[in-house]
Amino acid sequence: MSLGRSIRLFLADGSPNGLLTAEIMNWTGHALTGPRSKLPEIVKRPECSRTGVYFLIGTDPDNAMRPLVYIGESDDVAQRLKQHNRPENQGGKDFWEKVCLITSKDQNLTKSHVKYLESQLIALAKNSGRCGLVNGTSHEYLTLPESDRADMSFFIDQIRMILPVLGLNFLRDQQTLANSDQSNIVATTQDSPTFEMRIPKYGIVAEAQEVEGEFIVQAKSLARDHWASNSDYTSYKPLYQQLVEDKILIPDHSGNVRFIQDQAFNSPSAAAAVISGRPANGRTTWKDKKSGKSYGQWQSELTDNT
Repeated sequence: MSLGRSIRLFLADGSPNGLLTAEIMNWTGHALTGPRSKLPEIVKRPECSRTGVYFLIGTDPDNAMRPLVYIGESDDVAQRLKQHNRPENQGGKDFWEKVCLITSKDQNLTKSHVKYLESQLIALAKNSGRCGLVNGTSHEYLTLPESDRADMSFFIDQIRMILPVLGLNFLRDQQTLANSDQSNIVATTQDSPTFEMRIPKYGIVAEAQEVEGEFIVQAKSLARDHWASNSDYTSYKPLYQQLVEDKILIPDHSGNVRFIQDQAFNSPSAAAAVISGRPANGRTTWKDKKSGKSYGQWQSELTDNT
């Protein structure tokens, strides 16, 4: 069983929509995040005068389902943020709406450290597939001594742990069923069964499993070949369209479309809606392949037996 961790959050200006700091017990790192509108206050804070890495986050204009992110480093973060705040035609960046910077409380991060962190974080963001990335390429920075690289590896692990707590998920691994460590799945999903969804009228069969809080639809699962709902309730329609545009859903010889890879959804209902091409209650449509119980029944029994 995974051990718990203590993370301290502090509303620096007393507002839930303002400046927020975060620290992990026994980690020298420090996170500060806030909206772009708070930049005058952010650049005055002592963290901004330190060496660190930072993330500029906005909405991806080409994919409304994910953020657009720029990852940078500086030994004077305040100055870099002021530059990024200028208009595009003056060398700034217009897309971002939020900033998060990571520094060290003991100020032991050097320029070499943050250059290495930047290159590794860019690579992780690309591999995650959870964001659009403004950075063109990540230059490998391998001049750090072996001991420093080990320290920075631990530092990165803590960054990847603290960012989701701040609502930033773009460094999380994309969960898959094929490549997940089976012992880890058992530990994090309480023996999640394989769920199946069928739409006999269209010959659709899909399989999924819950992994670390995400509902993962298995590669080769089938879905409707178009969004079929005429209802005003179309919150999942953009998600369906985006998966088609990203060629995660491709035409199948059956006349439907199929998933070319394991795909994570934030709920069984989101997955069920994409597969059926209309709003659907995932808690009732997904069935345990072995017992025939619905996802809702399985989850309820899991809770009752705790």
